[in-house]
Amino acid sequence: MLHDGVTPDDHIFPCATKACGFLCDYRIGQSIHCFAFKIGFDSDVFVGSSLVDMYAKCGNIEIARKVFDQMPERNVVSWSGMIYGYAQMAEDEEALRLFKLALGEGLDVNDFTFSSVIRVCANSTLLELGKQIHCLCLKTSYDSSSFIGSALISLYSKCGLVEGAYRVFNEVPVRNLGMWNAMLIACAQHGHTEKVFGLFKEMEGIGMKPNFITFLCVLYACSHAGLVPEGKFYFDLMKKHGVEPGDQHYASLVDCLGRAGKLQEAVQVIEKMPMQPTESVWGALLTGCRIHKNTELAAYVADRVFELGPVSSGVHVLLSNAYAAAGRYQEAAKARKMLRDRGVKKETGLSWVEEGNKVHTFAAGDRSHSKSKEIYEKLDELGDYMEQAGYVADTNYVLQQVAGQEKSETIRYHSERLAIVFALITFPPERPIRIMKNLRVCGDCHNAIKIISKCTKRVIIVRDNNRFHRFEDGKCSCGDYW
Repeated sequence: MLHDGVTPDDHIFPCATKACGFLCDYRIGQSIHCFAFKIGFDSDVFVGSSLVDMYAKCGNIEIARKVFDQMPERNVVSWSGMIYGYAQMAEDEEALRLFKLALGEGLDVNDFTFSSVIRVCANSTLLELGKQIHCLCLKTSYDSSSFIGSALISLYSKCGLVEGAYRVFNEVPVRNLGMWNAMLIACAQHGHTEKVFGLFKEMEGIGMKPNFITFLCVLYACSHAGLVPEGKFYFDLMKKHGVEPGDQHYASLVDCLGRAGKLQEAVQVIEKMPMQPTESVWGALLTGCRIHKNTELAAYVADRVFELGPVSSGVHVLLSNAYAAAGRYQEAAKARKMLRDRGVKKETGLSWVEEGNKVHTFAAGDRSHSKSKEIYEKLDELGDYMEQAGYVADTNYVLQQVAGQEKSETIRYHSERLAIVFALITFPPERPIRIMKNLRVCGDCHNAIKIISKCTKRVIIVRDNNRFHRFEDGKCSCGDYW
């Protein structure tokens, strides 16, 4: 078109920048931006909005913001693109601040804007704010949008209200594949495995074609329920639906086998992979090694992982924990030293709970909270009831070589227990307690929370970095397989 001497206009430029956004190629996008600037289209609201959206989708949030701030006029596309960009970069506070500004300016926001903001609330587990935005969707008649529906399912699921996710799923009249996948992962993470299989059959029945994400959700459900035959069945079913298994699907299958103790079979799956095993694949096998205390295989896996080059802190920690769980503390220390030598920091374990319009965050042994004195007093009082109910601390989950009494003290003040006790002294008795964690809940805390739920007669929902655990009357929804 350019070679033929045809000058682009405010319709052509947005199409070209949109293509750059899909390709995540901001360099070509910059060239188009420069051309638009040269011929005076940079101040056009449609061109400017498409540039904001393109830079945001390419991850260049600073340039997107510069273009956004310099626009003489903004529309819903420019505001939505900027909000989406901040949400994508996990700059949640700025995304919410911009949304508030957009509402303040009387902007007629659309379903894309709403879905971006709801996803921010979901990722930050801001349930009350998410509910308010859901109400706003109802008022503006956007609640029937499948894009908003999938975002709301994710919100309620990630905040521990899977019932709310079901309600949204059932109320949206036309469901796209994103909604089905959102509901599948919600059911899988909450341990509703039979519902996952039912939804998959329902999809097939109405002719909804599953994609690679659909199968990831189903394989995840099989892995976390110990359903090895089912996991193999759905893995083989992928090709019949025209979906080629990727490294994430292989990681899920290896995880399914590893958790069930079929470690050699998991190794065979890895050896037959048509692509090079990734960190996530080896990490799945390491998880199985840790659960079943196979340190020899863990050491073999470690060698294969480190051949990949720099890896995440999670893999180092998995290896260290596998050694420590087997009492091999020197090897565990060596794995952690390797982590420090490479300048990689282990993620600090945190637990948080929403109360009022505030998120209360705790670390292990934390005494910085304003209610610390009450929390620790209640925790000690609760400890007496728990011991009477038969609780004995399992210090095998203290993965350092420390003395017996110190081990008991260390495990007693884990972050999730502090968050739960804060909720016990703050929430009314009828309100379920929902705790979020950034790391896996340890086995001893899992046992302790079961007893706490029985002693206090409270429903306690804990989300760790893998799944949800619903504790009620001394039992957990995971069936102790996690």
